[in-house]
Amino acid sequence: MTFGDSLSIDVGSGATTLNRVSVGDRQSVFESVDQNIRLSLLYRQLRNGRWRKEIRVYTRKTATDPLYPTQNAPFEESAYFVLDVPAVGYTTTEQKTLGTGLFTLLTASTNANLIKLTQMEI
Repeated sequence: MTFGDSLSIDVGSGATTLNRVSVGDRQSVFESVDQNIRLSLLYRQLRNGRWRKEIRVYTRKTATDPLYPTQNAPFEESAYFVLDVPAVGYTTTEQKTLGTGLFTLLTASTNANLIKLTQMEI
C-alpha cells in the first residue's frame, strides 16, 4: 500500500491539498500549490541494519521581522515523526501501537502535552 498522489493536511488555516511533486528511492515529497507547506517521507536503512521511517511537515510564511518592524521576513518551521526500528523483531502492529501511544500522549486533553512541549516544559 502506498500514499496517494495527493494528501490533505490542516496546519491551522483549514485543509490544504498537498500534491506529490517528487518520488525517489524510498522517498517522496508533497507540496501545496503555493509551496508554503511541504511534506516528505523518507525510509533509510542504517549501517547497523535498523530502519528509520520518517514523515516531516514544513511550513513557510512571511511575517513582520522582529528586528526591523517595517520589513517582512520569511520564517520556516517543521515537525516530524521518526520510527527507528530493527530490521526484524517488531511487527507493523507493534510499530503502529508505539506511534499511536505517542500521538495520544501529545494530543490528549486538548493537546495539553503538545502545548507543554512547544513551551519547552520539562
